[in-house]
Amino acid sequence: MNPSDNPGSEESLRLIPQHGGYRKLRSFRTALAAYDATVLFCDRFIDRRSRTHDQMVQAARSGVRNIEEGSVASATLKKTELKLTNVARASLEELMRDCEDFLRHRGLPVWDKDSAQAREARARLASDRSDGSDVV
Repeated sequence: MNPSDNPGSEESLRLIPQHGGYRKLRSFRTALAAYDATVLFCDRFIDRRSRTHDQMVQAARSGVRNIEEGSVASATLKKTELKLTNVARASLEELMRDCEDFLRHRGLPVWDKDSAQAREARARLASDRSDGSDVV
């Protein structure tokens, strides 16, 4: 049970509920990793002056920033939180399509999300504990 579900709790009596713990969210940490990887990928493989480079980096950045803003907005407007979360999801979906286009245009395979290669990559990512510095 959530503390705010209890009408007599201290949390439910606050005018503005606690918010902003986005750094602990798995979605935030995953979006941040995708953003960092996108910047490295684009800098290495896509001309920095190209529109594609800019679009991919901005889509990844938008995913991260909208999760942050949605978390902060959750204190006062759940509708805004949901809207920003949906914008983040759409931005990351756009990034995924750009990555698929990059592979397809170069004749490289696009892995199915349940392929052995994709499962292995996800397992490696899940076991990577190299940087938990922002998790409180």
